[in-house]
Amino acid sequence: MADETQLSPDEPGTDHGCLPRWQVADLPEPLPFSTRNVVRTIGPGAILLAGSIGGGEWIVGPMVAVTYGSGILWIATVGILLQTIFNLESVRYALYTGEPVLTGILRLSPGPKLWAWFYIFVGVAQLATPALALGCANVIFAAYMRRLPDSQGADGMPLLWIAYVVLAAIVILLLSGKSIERVLERLSWIMIVLIFGFLIVVNVLFVPLSVWGETFRGFVTPSALPENMDIMLLALFAATAGSGGIGNLAISNWVRDKGFGMGAHSGGFGGVLAEGHIELSPTGSVFPTTTENLRRWGLWWKYSLFDQVGLWAIGCFVGMFLNVNLATSLVPPDAQLSGYEVGAFQAKYMAEQLWHGFWILCLLNGFWVLFSTQVGNMDGLTRTVADICWASWPNMRRRKASQLYAVLLLSFAVWGVIALAIGENALSLFKILGVVAGPILAVAAIQILRVNTRFLPPELRPSWWRRAGLIACAAFYGAVSLLLAVNFFQTYFTSS
Repeated sequence: MADETQLSPDEPGTDHGCLPRWQVADLPEPLPFSTRNVVRTIGPGAILLAGSIGGGEWIVGPMVAVTYGSGILWIATVGILLQTIFNLESVRYALYTGEPVLTGILRLSPGPKLWAWFYIFVGVAQLATPALALGCANVIFAAYMRRLPDSQGADGMPLLWIAYVVLAAIVILLLSGKSIERVLERLSWIMIVLIFGFLIVVNVLFVPLSVWGETFRGFVTPSALPENMDIMLLALFAATAGSGGIGNLAISNWVRDKGFGMGAHSGGFGGVLAEGHIELSPTGSVFPTTTENLRRWGLWWKYSLFDQVGLWAIGCFVGMFLNVNLATSLVPPDAQLSGYEVGAFQAKYMAEQLWHGFWILCLLNGFWVLFSTQVGNMDGLTRTVADICWASWPNMRRRKASQLYAVLLLSFAVWGVIALAIGENALSLFKILGVVAGPILAVAAIQILRVNTRFLPPELRPSWWRRAGLIACAAFYGAVSLLLAVNFFQTYFTSS
């Protein structure tokens, strides 16, 4: 690591906003760019992909396509493309400063006294309810009992207890590694191989070519929305086609912990059950825009493109395609899909129409899908709130960052237990994500545009089309949020 010194007034990065000044150091040298080193270097995109595939691809996408037809899938294309630009601009800030992009947002006026509380509130509102833990419980219950659970009968209590065990397993997993990012990355790669391997095999073997063509056309051919479209389901689909809100912002936290760019100077979160972790720095480091540093920047940016475009974006498309392709070929259009069945209806129809052994195989795949997403959601929320507290309030730094992370994680787990006990079913709990994700993406896209055009040197700022992409992201998710608000008030006044 290069020696770090305080910035002087004539050095780049002196406009530091509402938080303390950055340190200054040279940009670390990445591995030489090659196919082998791409595989060795990328990883944050795998965590985000594993955390994305459970909600949109396994639950919402197939439900929307079965209910309204494949013609609505173009919304997923728009959502994934816009979120890819959003993610890369978040990564851009982290590469330059070694800070997550939310810390950059905290530097904007009026600083942490507004933005810290705003993002803590919306983060908790979106991800604190562990809907997918209940989805995991549905899958485990169905696999063991060989039937779908009954949401109105005696199955509610067993499902709750299974969900509690899932939550406990996630907490232990996240607190056990020397580096939480490394634990998540390894787990995510395993999940991706298992999930995509299963989906590719069953799609190739059992889905007719005509269905493949119809599904593909749905992704690339815009069409009018159905007249009877559930607006909340539309908002949920638009958000979870990618990651949806806090998950997109958390990509820069994982990039920092992975050591991309200036993140190598910043440390990261470690598990309290392991020792030897590098302590997290409350303030990042920036680099002078010398010829050598700009050369290194170009290599880091290439790795980031492979991570976010080659892995995350393409993975989201393929995951959505395969799940929707399978569901629309198996599930009748008039099927009634209740909340408790949402994690297992593909297994039911595969077992009935193909082979009874697919009941267990499909449910096992569904469990990994939902479990990996719930792990990503809990870590994403916890590390986002922990980073906000760490950067905003010096008193929080009296203890180690790993201890702050652990306290927050346990607190969210306790709330999860309460939320599961009072919630209705997996789908009703999961719809909360869609309500909050749109406003987060709309507001944060504009703030990221401001952060990257104010705090980054001219050589590293986004091009005009990337800026236009952030504006389009804000407009798209702002419009979805507005539709949701109008629908809510219309329904409220009509019922009154």
